[in-house]
Amino acid sequence: MTTNYDALILGGGAAGLMCAIEAGKRGRRVAVLERAARVGKKILISGGGRCNFTNLHCRPENFISANPHFAKSALARYTPADFIALVQSHSIPYHEKTLGQLFCDRAARDITDMLEAECRAAKVDIFLNAAVQEVRHATDYAVSTADNEFAAPTLVVATGGLTIPKMGATDLGYQLARQFGINIRQTRPALTPLLFESRDRTTYCDLAGVSTEVVAATDHQSFREAMLITHQGLSGPAILQVSSYWNKGERVRIDLAPDREVFASLRSSSTRNVVAARAALQLALPNRFATRWLDAHLPPRWSNEDLVRLEKQLHQWTVIPTGTEGFDKAEVTLGGVDTDELSSKTMESRKVRGLFFIGEVVDVTGHLGGFNFQWAWASGAAAGRAL
Repeated sequence: MTTNYDALILGGGAAGLMCAIEAGKRGRRVAVLERAARVGKKILISGGGRCNFTNLHCRPENFISANPHFAKSALARYTPADFIALVQSHSIPYHEKTLGQLFCDRAARDITDMLEAECRAAKVDIFLNAAVQEVRHATDYAVSTADNEFAAPTLVVATGGLTIPKMGATDLGYQLARQFGINIRQTRPALTPLLFESRDRTTYCDLAGVSTEVVAATDHQSFREAMLITHQGLSGPAILQVSSYWNKGERVRIDLAPDREVFASLRSSSTRNVVAARAALQLALPNRFATRWLDAHLPPRWSNEDLVRLEKQLHQWTVIPTGTEGFDKAEVTLGGVDTDELSSKTMESRKVRGLFFIGEVVDVTGHLGGFNFQWAWASGAAAGRAL
């Protein structure tokens, strides 16, 4: 037996739930089909379990897309202030961490509880363990799961990207786009750790856990935040950020001592040796990393020219990663449903009436720091208000 609704939303993540809430508040009969045993699983693990739910400084420049203008409309019509007002209306305590990043004081579950409460208030039906088996389209959209048949004149694809497959990520959203003749921009992992080549791995990876503030840069973008050495390469916010702009074979340049001239004291000193250089470098970097980096970059002599060259190397440490840690460790998927195929105001397909794509499945990828959640809220609200 088929159950009829005004709208079917595939995916009970951040974008799907926001879309359901907005459509439900407008009196639409909405069903959310979630393949997992509960909604918002990625919300629950985000931000170290505290959910970095938005960023105060959200701007279109914080997003990557083949069309850098596409996200502007949705972001302007559902802002961080709008989501903060929702959080405050549920008396959820939160704080700003750094760089405008807002986190729950207690746990990410506060956000999922809030979204579920809003869904109940909007009379949204949520079906769990409802993996989609087939989608058909004639007059309406018909969706089959193992236990049910659903039909509605509108279908919203909020199935997310390919990140963290062990949590159930699939390519369903891209399959559906292709089924309806909609173009996909090439997908790849973003906000993901980078892997050292073998020599750097041998030199540095036993320092896993060491962290320091750097400026990490590709040819396209740079970020000043923390860098973390891992057992396989580099991570931390600065590295995750540049990973979204890095392409295989390219160099990553790292300023290990931003705004500091580390070896100036040696140039004005009569004591010029590895001990003095190490002492100077340990004022800028963690001791073990300073020692290891200097051992790997010892100059042939300690002349002024050698010290100038060493200073330059310190501010332009060049790493050529062999790759990334992939979708297993990525926080978001770069690429996705081509924005040229969608209305920037409503997220509806330009080709197929009543078909919408929102959230991570779309070719809009935010920087680290709450921006991807803000895109989920904004794109979800845009579609929900159009249903």
